[in-house]
Amino acid sequence: MFLISFRIGRRSARPLTGVNVIMRLRAYAHAMSSHLSLVNLLAALSEPTRLSALGIIWDGDEHCVCELMARLGVSQSRMSRHMARLKAIGLLTDRRDAQWVRYRRNPDLPAAWVAIIDTVLAAAAADMRPPFQTKVA
Repeated sequence: MFLISFRIGRRSARPLTGVNVIMRLRAYAHAMSSHLSLVNLLAALSEPTRLSALGIIWDGDEHCVCELMARLGVSQSRMSRHMARLKAIGLLTDRRDAQWVRYRRNPDLPAAWVAIIDTVLAAAAADMRPPFQTKVA
């Protein structure tokens, strides 16, 4: 059997053993995974090209990489990397159609994430120089 003592402030909490340790560690791991997911979401939204692409895709329709490339003025490899990042954190789903990959908004997103994304996209659209514009000369 093992013994773990949690330190709270300057005092140590009573030692935990057995099932209590496992329950506390699971709760901590769940809290940290939720936090890391939110951090990943906000990190993904912080990149202007990804935010612009997400703004286009957020309309609910499917969009292929070639369409996103043309609208945003970026290369195929760059666009594919950004789409892979958005898909990896669960914001998008994809469907292969011959040589094209079509992306759309993930319908199973948590409501809290949808609210965050809607707010960020609304703020970006209201900005003086929104990321939805192509490159400015």
